[in-house]
Amino acid sequence: MPREEDRKAHSGLTRRQVLTLYGAGVVAAGGGAVALDRDALLSTPVRRVAPNSRDVARAERTRTRTGRTRRFQLTAAPSDIDMAGRRVATWSFDGQVPHREIRVTSGDTIAVDLTNNLPDPTTIHWHGLALRNDMDGVPGLTQKAVAPGDSFSYRYVAPHPGTYWFHPHVGVQLDRGLYGPLIIEDPHEPLNYDDEVVLVLDDWTDGIGPSPDALLNDMTKNGMKNMSSMDMNGMSPSATGTGITRAKPLGDDTGDVSYPLHLINGKPPNDPHVITSQPGRRLRVRIINAASDTAYRIAIGGHRLSVVHTDGYPTQPVETDTLILGMGERYDVLIDTKDGAFPVVARPEGKAGAPAFAVLRTARGATPTADAPELRRQLVGYTDLAPTAAARMRTGKVDRRLTVKLTMGKGGRQWLINGKTYVDRDPLDVTAGQRVQLDLVNGSMMFHPMHLHGHTFALLQGSRPGLRKDTINVLPMQRLSVVLDTDNPGQWLLHCHNAYHGELGMMTSLSYIR
Repeated sequence: MPREEDRKAHSGLTRRQVLTLYGAGVVAAGGGAVALDRDALLSTPVRRVAPNSRDVARAERTRTRTGRTRRFQLTAAPSDIDMAGRRVATWSFDGQVPHREIRVTSGDTIAVDLTNNLPDPTTIHWHGLALRNDMDGVPGLTQKAVAPGDSFSYRYVAPHPGTYWFHPHVGVQLDRGLYGPLIIEDPHEPLNYDDEVVLVLDDWTDGIGPSPDALLNDMTKNGMKNMSSMDMNGMSPSATGTGITRAKPLGDDTGDVSYPLHLINGKPPNDPHVITSQPGRRLRVRIINAASDTAYRIAIGGHRLSVVHTDGYPTQPVETDTLILGMGERYDVLIDTKDGAFPVVARPEGKAGAPAFAVLRTARGATPTADAPELRRQLVGYTDLAPTAAARMRTGKVDRRLTVKLTMGKGGRQWLINGKTYVDRDPLDVTAGQRVQLDLVNGSMMFHPMHLHGHTFALLQGSRPGLRKDTINVLPMQRLSVVLDTDNPGQWLLHCHNAYHGELGMMTSLSYIR
């Protein structure tokens, strides 16, 4: 093992910075600690920007502030929750699934005290937020995992307005009940609407079917069970010949777990969540896909959807009948409510099983069935949407271009980025003030919802930056390019938001260097 002074010479980091940056370890699927190979991670002769560095503090000071501090307390603990009269054992924040929303205004300081009463370490990741790096909640990269019985205080300025959410970033804890919506309001909201509702979609197995850890352990040993064909590593990515059709827009194989239930706001179809409104109201619906292995196609019976935001950023309004949300994606839509009771249906895309179901009720009457013909009508996609003028990223010269190859390894027992798992990764090195292009190249036969922490990016449409997002579905055998500005220093995760793909290796880091 190299001497400490050798590590300093190669990395430019002090021992304290090394320990802060890489932590004491990460948590394996079974809950045990796995030591990180710090020497390998620090072997390149670069100076990496640590999460608690002056660069990060300086960027935080430039954020617009309201002067208000909003305080919250979260306790992660085992709990029994009610699902249509059935008591289900899981893990949750404060015994609620999903946790009640955290709602603040852009510029507020968010202060969250997390207490960990779980048997395993945990964290909170604030999904979609361009926040300060040391508050991002990634163990072994931005903080040490919070040990059982310990606590951690998250403090950061709420950045851009929009629909976001929070969840752990340890193992497959996301596939339990540890999540909730985070809404950042715009103090100068340009949209006009009467009411608002948040819908959180989720696939559920914990306490009913196999546990998430059992599923992951099985995949680690036996690989993916639902693969429609072999990995196509080495072939030229193209969206042809991959099973992608109008009926199967994500391809033939959309997931690896058959879930017993699909939920909306923690409610199963036989005890649906009810949205109460009145006829003739304009309703803003914020939709969050918090699932671990399931994309959803969602529609509201009898209503057209006007898409106005995706992943927190405003879009030019586009009307459609239905949307598909990959894991981690969010959409905001407006509807004009009609008179009656209407089904809200989130169908697991490409999977069997009863859909998630809620009811929009503006009048008395019988509860509708969990079917909406709108699911089979107009489907909007990324190229149908465009950012508003205020949200459009400036056109500019690309300073650095990086390829991100997504492939399968060992028969589905591994998922790789640029041929490596997360532990063995080669970080994607950038410096502050760059325009960076990421070429996402999917060489596998499954779609991957790729999520970048701490930034939004713009989907390239030709040479022009288009739709703003932080999570994007990369289809089987597809090459998709996005651009981002490196304006938020630190060490940031880039990963597939299929929780099982991520834990089997499909994660890397976007690493700011000096």
